[in-house]
Amino acid sequence: MSMSTPGPERVPSTVKVDKTTGQGKPPTARSGANRPGGNRPAGKGGKGGKGRKPVTPVKVAGGRNWGPIAVAGVVVLIAVGIIGWGVVASIQQEKKQAVPWADRAAAIAGITNFRESNPDLVKGSQHKNGKLAYEQQPPVAGEHNPSWQNCNGVVYSEPIANEHAVHSMEHGTVWVTYKQGLPSDQVEKLADRVEGKEKLMLSPVPGLSSNVSLQAWGYQLKVDSVDDPRIDEFIQSLRINASIEGPTAACDGGVSATGVVPQS
Repeated sequence: MSMSTPGPERVPSTVKVDKTTGQGKPPTARSGANRPGGNRPAGKGGKGGKGRKPVTPVKVAGGRNWGPIAVAGVVVLIAVGIIGWGVVASIQQEKKQAVPWADRAAAIAGITNFRESNPDLVKGSQHKNGKLAYEQQPPVAGEHNPSWQNCNGVVYSEPIANEHAVHSMEHGTVWVTYKQGLPSDQVEKLADRVEGKEKLMLSPVPGLSSNVSLQAWGYQLKVDSVDDPRIDEFIQSLRINASIEGPTAACDGGVSATGVVPQS
């Protein structure tokens, strides 16, 4: 048997193959990737277009708007003024109320105090029926009808009987009277003071010597103007206080009819 002698060992040759795309072609380089300056961003003077213009800063006014502040300040000042006025008025009223009512009445200019000048006149419980004569017009005290005139803030448009009115004053009523024929706008001002208020009544009186006359038990004040501040002073001092039968004496359940002749 013959044996062959092995020849020299064959070494396989190596071939270098570049990476290819799916089609076997080498990938295409990005635009400008291999050009000098290709990665430089386009800017001023470059081929990519004009450069961006610088932004001009916007100036913001730094001044404060004083309008709302001024309005708020005025509102606060007004509020403080109102509160301050209320406090002062309240203090003054408290001081006035601290003075005994008889002293307050005595301080009213022009008031007549029959309690001092005619003590017998102001004796209570002098009940008589029929028509009675009075020295004062309108009367302020003395003999009177057993029935009182209703007097809880009643405004009478016609004259009422003196005899019933005097009994109401004995119970602490202030009887506000005015000259019959007084202009209606002035009568309305008096009615506003009286209507609906305890122990007050209003009625006209024919031939009254003044435009307005106020009566309480033993007191009288005559004035010519319905705006006279003494009207309020008289009412505040003597309403209820002048009663000789106490503050709870009745003012309802009496006579409501008008006319100068008493009901009994």
